[in-house]
Amino acid sequence: MAQRVGGLKRLKLSSATPDFPIGFRCDGVRVHRRCSFSRNCASNRKPRLRIVAQKKWKLNDIDTNVVQERFSQWVSKSQKILSDVTSPLKKKSQSLKKIDLEDQQDFEDLEELLTVEQTVRSDTPKGFLSFDAIISIEQFSRMNGITGKKMQDIFETLVSPALSTDARYLVEYCCFRFLSRDSSEFHPCLKEPAFQRLIFITMLAWANPYCKERNARNDASGKPSFQGRFVGEEAFVRIAPAISGLADRATVHNLFKALATATDQKGISLEIWLAYIQELVKIHEGRKSHQTTDFPQLSMERLLCMAANRKGPVLKWENNVAWPGKLTLTDKSLYFEPVDIKGSKGVLRLDLAGDKSTVEKAKVGPLGFSLFDSAVSVSSGPGLATWVLEFVDLGGELRRDVWHAIISEVIALHTFLREFGPGEGDKSLYQVFGAKKGKEKAITSASNCIARLQALQYMRNLPDDPIKLVQFSFLQQVAYGDIVCQTLAVNFWGGPLLTKVADKRGDIARASRESYETFDNVSDLDGSVYLKRWMRSPSWGSTASMNFWKNSSLRQGLVLSKHLAVADLTLVERATETCRQKYKVVEKTQATIDAATIKGIPSNIDLFKVTLFLH
Repeated sequence: MAQRVGGLKRLKLSSATPDFPIGFRCDGVRVHRRCSFSRNCASNRKPRLRIVAQKKWKLNDIDTNVVQERFSQWVSKSQKILSDVTSPLKKKSQSLKKIDLEDQQDFEDLEELLTVEQTVRSDTPKGFLSFDAIISIEQFSRMNGITGKKMQDIFETLVSPALSTDARYLVEYCCFRFLSRDSSEFHPCLKEPAFQRLIFITMLAWANPYCKERNARNDASGKPSFQGRFVGEEAFVRIAPAISGLADRATVHNLFKALATATDQKGISLEIWLAYIQELVKIHEGRKSHQTTDFPQLSMERLLCMAANRKGPVLKWENNVAWPGKLTLTDKSLYFEPVDIKGSKGVLRLDLAGDKSTVEKAKVGPLGFSLFDSAVSVSSGPGLATWVLEFVDLGGELRRDVWHAIISEVIALHTFLREFGPGEGDKSLYQVFGAKKGKEKAITSASNCIARLQALQYMRNLPDDPIKLVQFSFLQQVAYGDIVCQTLAVNFWGGPLLTKVADKRGDIARASRESYETFDNVSDLDGSVYLKRWMRSPSWGSTASMNFWKNSSLRQGLVLSKHLAVADLTLVERATETCRQKYKVVEKTQATIDAATIKGIPSNIDLFKVTLFLH
């Protein structure tokens, strides 16, 4: 039943139980890829390889290299046939995921969202407020408990006159003020269809806060529709990461490109936007409802995802033998439960929290042949257990690449905790308010990254490399990533000082700013303090780090929290923007090198000149 809270209609989601998002979907026929090794398989009734019997025939006379080459060719042809067979199924699956934007219920929800009473002054020094801006300001103002006019008056008293005349900042203030009230892992309002559309309207309003004529609301008379309207990258990057669980600052540009693929990079349509949020909601609801009674050891770990279904099995290779089973990933470990009739194997565990843990892509196959490029090799370290896991993929979902990215993120998470977080049992955690929750915040951030990657997989909107969507793994691979990790650490563990901190000479810092200047603690925009003793990463001593934190206290807008700043950038946003600019230079350089390699450059000196020219 619909409820009205804060001026915004809240609707209850359908009670239909969503598919548990941790198991990967793969609609299609069941095809046994290795049926050629079965005696009862129809394809073996007519052997294609004919051996002529001879009296003195010897097994050593067989050229194993030729046999392996022929066998590999046959497997490649088989995989191509399977791909051709399943491609229509993929297209069918894509069409089933489309959101019906023209049904009666959707029209009623959108109509009520757009028929809010206007109290905000639409005539501003820079122009008339657009229809989208009016709707966003009024709705968020009511969700904050006041009218749009009252919110406008408060905003003008809090910021400088130069900022108060910009309608874009007013849209930010109304939206961010409401979002700053929530600190949950995944914003609860994202379950509401009306709120999903309001965020879409807010992004449109941020991109175009003004209109040419005063009667902007009259232009929207008739049936409301957002067909043919797209959210641009700049608006998405500004608004989406402000909502818990929806995006993160480090990978938001890559997320936009993935979602905009369906429109040939024109932007994000309402249809894609709603589909993305609905998939995220299913994933988070599925995590809550899943029972871990089968694995008592999971009670102290956070369940992230599972892979176990008949259409997309997981195989664990041991001594050229593939064991099917159920794979479970937590924030610390991998668990594999093989299909064992006798029940002698039990549940196997592989630790991922160690500093020597690794994951790599791998090829597997019978008889020692590396035929199928669909596996990963996971190890806890040299001399420790190593698993080779194959993710059979008949639906083109890039299962192996997705799982490689997911496992990489868990390993990168623990690397981040070791380098940028306080040590286990560090008593200084009690000196900073909220610091004890820092580790859990970092784990939540990685968990949300994995959820977003799964959502895009279900939508079939994955980028060429899924690593680009998981924050900690991505930052390990890009220039300036260490500085972004520093800002994330300050965001996770930083907080107000609860006790006075003394240096080695016995002096006492009387304020957070004095602490920063004297003892090299760093502060966030809201005054949160991150202690120097927590800086275990060598990157803190780099020139880039010193230059960044030297100017970190500069601000010009309105800071609502360490996560949200109106008319300004948070420290994480500043670092990620610099990181992105450096990353774009690297991508451009690599593209030039690749093109030069294809075209052919006479010498390495010429290639070096081309590279220098880009810089």
